[in-house]
Amino acid sequence: MKVLIGEFITESNANVPYKNEITAYNIAFGDECIQKMQVGEIFEEAGIEVIPAIYAVAGASGVIKKHTFDYIEACFIRTAKEHLNEIDGIYLMLHGASEVEEIGSGDHHILKEIRKIVGPYIPIMIACDPHGNLCEEYVESAQVVRSYRQSPHTDSIPTRKIVAGMLCEKLKKRENIHAVYRKLPLILGGEQSVSADEPVRSINEYMDELEKDPRILSASWHVGYIRHDCDVAGCGIVVTPMTGADQEYAEEIADKLAAYVWDKRHEFHYTGLTAAPEEALDLALSQEKGPVFITDSGDNVTSGATGWNTYILRQVLAVKNLHKKILFASICDPKCFERLKVVGIAEETHITLGVGHDAMSTPVELDVIVKSKGDIVRSGTTGSTMMVVFGHCVTVNVKGTSIDIVVAGSEKTFSAKIIYDRAGVDWNDYDITVVKQGYIFPELKEAAAFYVMSLTDGATLQNTANIPLKKIMRPMYPVDNI
Repeated sequence: MKVLIGEFITESNANVPYKNEITAYNIAFGDECIQKMQVGEIFEEAGIEVIPAIYAVAGASGVIKKHTFDYIEACFIRTAKEHLNEIDGIYLMLHGASEVEEIGSGDHHILKEIRKIVGPYIPIMIACDPHGNLCEEYVESAQVVRSYRQSPHTDSIPTRKIVAGMLCEKLKKRENIHAVYRKLPLILGGEQSVSADEPVRSINEYMDELEKDPRILSASWHVGYIRHDCDVAGCGIVVTPMTGADQEYAEEIADKLAAYVWDKRHEFHYTGLTAAPEEALDLALSQEKGPVFITDSGDNVTSGATGWNTYILRQVLAVKNLHKKILFASICDPKCFERLKVVGIAEETHITLGVGHDAMSTPVELDVIVKSKGDIVRSGTTGSTMMVVFGHCVTVNVKGTSIDIVVAGSEKTFSAKIIYDRAGVDWNDYDITVVKQGYIFPELKEAAAFYVMSLTDGATLQNTANIPLKKIMRPMYPVDNI
């Protein structure tokens, strides 16, 4: 037996001032595609041959240019057509939050085009991020659409392998089943749906219990994505029956799961402490013990923001008699980075930091001393041993202050210790570290003596009810008081 596999990930934030070209993507084919997708051994152990289409990952960034998407989609289509008479099943990793100019959801479009080629009965199973949007046509065109349970996504690799394993099992005995979808009139941001907290913890436990039912293959809750305006935004429920005879039962379970989540709508909240920017900084400065972390939630690069904002830096520079040692990890400014990378260690120089795109990224004039140079990395998918270098950085000290800044040439988040190590900084050397995140990531949370989410303005504004979404289904809670 043979299975076609492919991966397409873009979390498209329409609030950033650029769109994704093909150069934004980490692209792989053949054996490299299989390796990066991290499910090859599941199919190998089942005696199933893998046919790789494409691995195309841009992470969280801007809306995708149509010509870029056309190329990526063409790789899926070409592979499906070339191997049409060999394919027994299809495994896809589709994030769910792609947005393509002139098209809409790239994820939905890819599945629609593949279905045209392979017909309605070839089993297709999709692993995805919970921060993705769904629609009935998309879900019911697949046998399984299952998202990660955990946010932050510490179970992303296990989820991919679970879905791949489901496909292997279903290929042993083909069943005419399809996923069941329920849309909820509920719209949430990722920072309101952290899995370590209620009500998400209970929702996940409830879905785990549902999947113990021998008549249910998969149960999944999808938070949705709010960083581009679209008619499919909002939460969704997906349930897949174990056999064709269980299809009606899966409809009942989908109704129960939808009602369970809906009844908890008033319980969703921000994780940890949140505060207006002035109060957040005051709280951080008042802590006697560190390390302390401030998350710059309006410039959350894990949700597609640019990492350009200098707002909190300007707050700190305005503090009189600053008595704390503070690290900014990081501020993205490619021009400033290019200026700094040719300056020697321990040399003094003058920089303009801030791209000046808007009020949040207002430039700041600084006299600095270069302290160290390093790499900007991301340690693959959460839980992976893969290391990807995205760019480089220079750490500087603002002369005459206790403020250090990692000036980065790219906007990747500092969410794990290894990222700090490769950049050449250590959060333990500082009282306060400011990061470009919304909810705090696990390693930082574990290390923190105190952390607070600063409700800053920017491309990832946190107050869902105040985001100017025009195309969403209405009424929708909490935009509307349902």
